Amino acid sequence: MPRLTAAVRAKLVVGLAVGSLVWTAGTAYADKPVGGEATPPPQGGSDGKGGLSASVSNIQVTYPSGGGGGGEEGNLGTVDPDWKPPACWYEPAFTPERLKEFVDTDGGGDVGIHESWWGKGLWTDHYRDGKPADNFDLHAARNSTAEGYKDYNLGKDGYFWRGVAPDPNASDSWDCGRIMFWVDAGEVPDDPNAPTPKTLAEYAYNKVKVPDTKVELKPEAKSTVNLPTWVWLDKGTFKDVKVRAELPNTGLWAETTAKPVALHLEPGTKDAEVFPASGDCEINADGSIGTPYTKGSGDKTPPCGIRYLRATGGTPYQLSASVTWQVSWEGSDGSGGDLPDGTFETTQDMNVQEIQSINR
Repeated sequence: MPRLTAAVRAKLVVGLAVGSLVWTAGTAYADKPVGGEATPPPQGGSDGKGGLSASVSNIQVTYPSGGGGGGEEGNLGTVDPDWKPPACWYEPAFTPERLKEFVDTDGGGDVGIHESWWGKGLWTDHYRDGKPADNFDLHAARNSTAEGYKDYNLGKDGYFWRGVAPDPNASDSWDCGRIMFWVDAGEVPDDPNAPTPKTLAEYAYNKVKVPDTKVELKPEAKSTVNLPTWVWLDKGTFKDVKVRAELPNTGLWAETTAKPVALHLEPGTKDAEVFPASGDCEINADGSIGTPYTKGSGDKTPPCGIRYLRATGGTPYQLSASVTWQVSWEGSDGSGGDLPDGTFETTQDMNVQEIQSINR
């Protein structure tokens, strides 16, 4: 394949933006804009449709504590707008035997994140017959040649690695521009996009599942103008959530832990006061938030709560409650650290009546 000019590269970038450009060389297709993830087989990364998909990772995710148990759960949103999980990385895909089986029986697929080979010929040329093939890395603006392999490296101990991008449309996914390549067993490729425990920790960040944040209120059905509404969450409602991500055949793993640290209240109207004034209710040592209402506390200021100053008039206010989670990680090589805090928010209706006193 000839070297691509700057003008052609510019056209490729434009094509990525609209998600419609495909360049071809025989039956090789560059750029396969297919996002999303699926559960892969132990090796090979099949998309379940008879092809090899660069959007499917072999990373295995488990939940040692919290999350993943069904019920009302959601993903964290990071408080750092500049933080992004890894756009791409390399990981083991095939043993020699599995690659031979794949080529003999499958219809083809992604040999790289932005290059697809369909039909048997290109696969046998490169991985069976030793013919070189082009590596095009658009992000690095370079075109290189990958040496071929003889008989799929049968008899050797190791794996063919391929690039993976959860979203191949992401511009940074071009950082992993190599087509599938060989790495000896027990080794990790010498490449800036080789996986590390931190890669897995950041991947696991987006797999954290936290419980729905519906707070307990007193009074339960309606708040009253100028009287405080107490807000609390019982202990045990929020527990640490730990996600373990492992990359098979590498020995690499990381555990990402999200710990609830605060509840933030937004009353849904400017005609209200929140307690404390910041709206941030800290989580108590026993895991509870705020203090449950007790009889006779109707006129007291709650440690966590709201006082509405105007009635709703038929349309309820939208009380927003968001929990902040501190996120940390530790990895298989003893490394670890912090990741950006995450939040999860829910809203619930608040009806406020115009009565100035109420029996409790």
